[in-house]
Amino acid sequence: MTNALNILQAAAIDTIEEHPELSHHILGIFDGAPPRAVFPYVSLGDAIMSDWGTKTEIGREIRFPLTIWESSDDPSRISELVGHLEDAVAAIPRDLNGWHIASLVFLRSIIVRDPVGPWAGLVEYRFRLLAT
Repeated sequence: MTNALNILQAAAIDTIEEHPELSHHILGIFDGAPPRAVFPYVSLGDAIMSDWGTKTEIGREIRFPLTIWESSDDPSRISELVGHLEDAVAAIPRDLNGWHIASLVFLRSIIVRDPVGPWAGLVEYRFRLLAT
């Protein structure tokens, strides 16, 4: 059985890259914070994975954070990009390689800015997957 987190991350990356708005605006998707990246970009955060199985089925619960980084002075720009990121996550296919997404729940979102740095728009989801 393949690792549920790896499969989910790959599906998220594919879906973000195929999103009609995000694909034209972001310059990369990275696993963690990249050194010297050009804005805007998306970084995959540290996910938390736990057991979500039953007596008869293997399952995983994954808390999955994504952050979009933007250096624009216009605060509406980061809000727009976060909205597109949320749309992309909602479009992740429910049937993945060896796993089925049984539940996808939005947990939280926050937009912040370092006074001397870029905007950060964090969105976090809870995925519950069952092995197929």
